[in-house]
Amino acid sequence: MKKYNCLLVLAILVFSFNNMKAQEKWSVEFRPGLSFLTNDLGNTDAKVGFGFELTGAYKIMPHLSVYAGWGLNQFKGEDSYFNEDFTLKETGFTFGFQIIRSIGTSAFSYVGSAGAIYNHILLENNAGDISEDTGYGFGWQVAAGVDYEFASNLSLRPMLRYRSLSRDVEIENVATGLKLNYISFGIGLAWDF
Repeated sequence: MKKYNCLLVLAILVFSFNNMKAQEKWSVEFRPGLSFLTNDLGNTDAKVGFGFELTGAYKIMPHLSVYAGWGLNQFKGEDSYFNEDFTLKETGFTFGFQIIRSIGTSAFSYVGSAGAIYNHILLENNAGDISEDTGYGFGWQVAAGVDYEFASNLSLRPMLRYRSLSRDVEIENVATGLKLNYISFGIGLAWDF
């Protein structure tokens, strides 16, 4: 009897795994990219930034997913007031909703997302010492792009994203509002399972 129970449990697990695999409810994506500031950062001259993001998503409807992840973006620049090079790093968490709609019967799909970020901004000097940390706070982001499935369950996702984060920072005992707005372009590699 135990032998038949074990076979029954094994058959149920195999059947469940096949159903879960066919539904492809989960996905993981790694996206490196370039970032371009859209606002002035006061007396700082920042260059093109770069970074990456790692996200996971769960399909709650056929074309709608919820996502969450972690990312890092950094901008190198020079402070004209102190005549010093610096690195501005934005790190933290992202979460929201994503829509993926196929384009006919092709391997391409439209992708759009909107959500929140919970990030902080670090200012580092040339030696890599953190001179200021804004602490974590909420911002928002929107993104649009395409999904190209080049192999079974593997896709490339070139996307444009706009991000906005406002935080307060204290420099030389003076509280200053720091608003970080930028457009980023990245090509993600996504795996559906």
